[in-house]
Amino acid sequence: MHDPFEVRMQFLGLIRKLNASQQSIQKVVGFALKYFSKCGEDLWECIVEECQKGSINHRINILYFLDSLCEASLLAKAHQLPEQSSSSSRQVNNALYVDYVSRDLTQIVECVVPVGRQGLPNQPSTKQILENWRTKRIIEPQKVDEVLSLLSSRDSVPDATSTSAAPSAAKSEPHLSRGEIFKRIEEDRERHKRLRERRWVQAQPHSGPAVPSYSTFTLASFLPLSDTENAELALDIEFENEWEATSDWNEDDVEATAEEKELCHPHFKRKGFTNDEDGEQEMDIDL
Repeated sequence: MHDPFEVRMQFLGLIRKLNASQQSIQKVVGFALKYFSKCGEDLWECIVEECQKGSINHRINILYFLDSLCEASLLAKAHQLPEQSSSSSRQVNNALYVDYVSRDLTQIVECVVPVGRQGLPNQPSTKQILENWRTKRIIEPQKVDEVLSLLSSRDSVPDATSTSAAPSAAKSEPHLSRGEIFKRIEEDRERHKRLRERRWVQAQPHSGPAVPSYSTFTLASFLPLSDTENAELALDIEFENEWEATSDWNEDDVEATAEEKELCHPHFKRKGFTNDEDGEQEMDIDL
């Protein structure tokens, strides 16, 4: 397939069938990366157009697709051969679709989370993706902070004109059908499960100015951290992950502690020290 028009039409067919499953997302991601060198700009225009005119559920699917597309683009760039990277450096876009996302980030977020009640279902997931991009440094943190502050300003500063026009706007906004609501619930479960699976990813420290092209790159961090940010950010992420994954102290922890003590100190009784009448501690001396 070499005709740009044919590539565009097939890509539109794929992105219009996009759903929350990883199989669907990876299929579109693979197609977009395959034809980036020939039709990258055209394919990005298709993404923006579908994000503007699609349903509210389809727009959040596109945003999660962009999340996977950015990571795949950076991994593809990282694993380029030296001759390929030198030739691609002459092009304006050097990070595949990541540069497009960074350039049009505000426009994409405004389409995914429109002003009014219609955009409320997509706002929490959008903030999660933006914070994920900022943590992994896929997009420049300053640009992500600007978009996050824009979303936060909608909640903190009510607009007088919007409140006065609320009744008429509520009538004009399309309502989701019962089937679309249940479909959205199932897709949210699939997306949140995917986010939980990726919580283990840690920030990758900056190892030096030159990184061999054959080294293995992780999805933790693609932009190098400065020396001052390195330790603080890594510790913050590690603490948050451990805090979320650790349960409250319970009987299982008591049992596990007793087993660990028995392994470390086999000459002690499993139930620990016992006090006799003289206040001395009894010890198991059987070896």
